[in-house]
Amino acid sequence: MSIDLTTLKNRVNDYHEILGNTDSFRQDWKETLKPMIIKTLEQVIKETKLTADVVVKDQVENLEAIVLDLGRTHSGMQEKVEDTNIKKTIIKTQGAVVYQQLFNGKVMVMFVYPYIDGYGEPKPPKNLEILRPHELKQEYIIRHMEEFVKEVTQWEDYDDDAPEKSPIGFANPIGFQQDILEE
Repeated sequence: MSIDLTTLKNRVNDYHEILGNTDSFRQDWKETLKPMIIKTLEQVIKETKLTADVVVKDQVENLEAIVLDLGRTHSGMQEKVEDTNIKKTIIKTQGAVVYQQLFNGKVMVMFVYPYIDGYGEPKPPKNLEILRPHELKQEYIIRHMEEFVKEVTQWEDYDDDAPEKSPIGFANPIGFQQDILEE
């Protein structure tokens, strides 16, 4: 009795090829991609005078991330603590661009939107794309940065005057509107 294993053999070959790609992608990350991303982001910061830091998250080998972090700042708002003259500072996280190495060596690019602690729910990160290391070029990083700055600018300029703008980051400010209506 003869068994036709042609389809199974093809699938096993595909599986072995993918495993080989993972090793190759991880090597590309270490040797070329990681230094290129860091250098490009540092150059963007320097030439645009953007206030940001490049942070390397490398606690887990082969799951590293490179983050262009706009940092945290005082939001300009303070919450009064009940029955005291004490005011609690409210912090704003200003957003980030993340280049995250995935388990298979590919790179996920995502935006972390600004948010204000305690003011509504933070908008979930936006996954832009997943790329093989050889696909991620300097031009892509510049394009990502252009889109990111555009989106955080829209978030900062939030209002209801322009209907074409979506309410970025303020989908449901918990308790805020209800408090105004109750007073």
